Amino acid sequence: MTEDYKNPEYYWNRELSWLEFNYRILGEARDKTNPLFERLKFLSITASNLDEFFMIRVASLKDMVHAGYKKCDIAGMNASQQLEAISAQTHELVAAQYSTYNRSLLPLLEHEGCHVISAHEKLNPGEQEFADHYFMENVYPVLTPMAVDSSRPFPLIRNKTLNIAALIQEKGSDEEEGGKVEFATVQVPSVLPRIIKIPYKDSYRILLLEELIERNIQKLFLNYDVICAHPYRIMRNADLTIDEEEAADLLKEIQKQLKKRQWGEVIRLEVDEKIDKRLLKILRRELAVEENDIYRISGPLDLTFLMKMYGLDGFGHLKEPKYIPQPVPGLDPSKSIFANIREGDVLLHHPYETFDPVVDFIRQASVDPDVLAIKQTLYRVSGNSPIIAALAKAAENGKQVTVLVELKARFDEENNILWARMLEKAGCHVLYGLLGLKTHSKITLVVRREEDGIRRYVHLGTGNYNDATAKLYTDCGLLTCNRAIGEDATAVFNMLSGYSEPAVWNKLAVAPIWLRNRFLYLIARERDSAAQGKPARIVAKMNSLCDQEIIEALYEASSAGVQIDLVVRGICCLKTGIPGVSENIRVRSIVGTFLEHSRIFWFHNNGLEEIYMGSADWMPRNLDKRVEIMFPVEQPELKQKVIHILETELADNLKAYVLNPDGTYSKVDRRGKARVGSQKQFCEEAMEAVAAEEKEAPQSRVFTPLESI
Repeated sequence: MTEDYKNPEYYWNRELSWLEFNYRILGEARDKTNPLFERLKFLSITASNLDEFFMIRVASLKDMVHAGYKKCDIAGMNASQQLEAISAQTHELVAAQYSTYNRSLLPLLEHEGCHVISAHEKLNPGEQEFADHYFMENVYPVLTPMAVDSSRPFPLIRNKTLNIAALIQEKGSDEEEGGKVEFATVQVPSVLPRIIKIPYKDSYRILLLEELIERNIQKLFLNYDVICAHPYRIMRNADLTIDEEEAADLLKEIQKQLKKRQWGEVIRLEVDEKIDKRLLKILRRELAVEENDIYRISGPLDLTFLMKMYGLDGFGHLKEPKYIPQPVPGLDPSKSIFANIREGDVLLHHPYETFDPVVDFIRQASVDPDVLAIKQTLYRVSGNSPIIAALAKAAENGKQVTVLVELKARFDEENNILWARMLEKAGCHVLYGLLGLKTHSKITLVVRREEDGIRRYVHLGTGNYNDATAKLYTDCGLLTCNRAIGEDATAVFNMLSGYSEPAVWNKLAVAPIWLRNRFLYLIARERDSAAQGKPARIVAKMNSLCDQEIIEALYEASSAGVQIDLVVRGICCLKTGIPGVSENIRVRSIVGTFLEHSRIFWFHNNGLEEIYMGSADWMPRNLDKRVEIMFPVEQPELKQKVIHILETELADNLKAYVLNPDGTYSKVDRRGKARVGSQKQFCEEAMEAVAAEEKEAPQSRVFTPLESI
């Protein structure tokens, strides 16, 4: 009997798998071996992750329920069942977040001389005086209190903002004698620092801005008595719905939709756990929130402020030492980037190695008189991007510059609109991608005139052209002037600008055209090798794995005897340990100082190993709804470097979590084994490579004057 690999029991739900990922990050916040301020950072990340999860994933499920959509996911759950399961798990997760904050981190902070004042009532008289003065000088002029009555409707509460709700009553009236109690609200201004440092000898005393406002809220309603005041925060549906065929101007349509993010359906309400029942009743009614979507918080709302605390001065000893990305071995700084690439392909491994060669590639191209054209895709770029500046300069220097700016990059839409307009003004030809598809590929093509004719130089990467995140995300890239890859790169840009797909591709596999089929072919080839009794192995590293067809192929390969190791940072819908189905599959997730972001695929191929990298995860959206590129790493010494990356991550027993058959993750058992932390090891190896190169460099000559005889 043929195994039914589509059986819903063989899959984890995508959303619940993502929550498990956030639990792994929370695990780092709870890990006592991590420096204290690193633990604060991890807790902050769990909070920002959860915000985005609600605004996009939970919002999407709510939309399905409203639309009466009954179809089940690959795990056999419909939208309503998923929302119910998500609600139960997220309430547990939030409780764990605040248990970590209150019971572990706050006492440790206090021990280190950083005292977070949990309530304004705990200020001593001197601190009260400072706080009240600070309020009047810095906060009061910015606030806009809003009362709600028959002439003033309930105001729009903006998405993700922190607010304080109050019950107020006219002075001199008595509630018991029929005096009317009214609702009022004030937004905690995001333009002001949320962390207020109270002067106190040599240590830190910190008061949060909402506590300061709550303490002084009576000053906002002088003709009223404030009965009670409590903070609250809402999350709205922020998933953009854009009909590209109907949108005459995509740029304007996205700008219009961005404004709607502030008006979307409320899908989560966070309140102080001590909130007055009357206040909560008003908020529930006016915001139309269901009971399951209310989160009663035992601590400060919105823990993302902990990232600001991480930046406080004076606590360097409680953080991981700052790592400086190292120069790329083999790149000769005395030569141009083009001369270096002509000597052989250059493999880049960020952030262990610097992102500078990528910036230099575009910067040198912008001023090189022999460069004729630069073409590049941009998905997410930094706020003050040197790449954008170089592209603009290239256009001003008369070069043919074509830039595809992906306007639909989630939460970067506004930023990308600004960049697109700036590039157009500089004279660049700006494209906005293909109808119905996000362009997620990372590719740059430089066309250069040389003595022997036109030569094409190409950069391909697994991560964004963002010099800021390149210091935080682990990614790989390749600089090459391989003729076949250059021809494919030209074909990619011709396709993006509206020209038809080429008849054949040389080296690159492009989604949504045939990347899915390429992956399925490579997996099936290993399956066939195993079936013939030959060695067969697959090692794949990615951010997420939730494509059913790919998982089916992996199950089939595993059943045939292929040894499969997967390094999946986030979502993984594949189940391990299913008898006869996935017994040969092992899944691990690495959560460390840097965010694991590279996508690497290693196929044994009966000893003729093939290595690929790319911008795509094994997800339906990447394989079917985005323009993605997978590229080969072919030079033998570079292939060995990539294999070393994967083998080191498979040996990691400090920051690796292993997926258990029950869907939970646990840290690797390292009893009797040497400690291996892949990220730390890559940092050390990068520094050692630079030191070895400096040692081998020829000594500079010293000219000694000839002494007289």
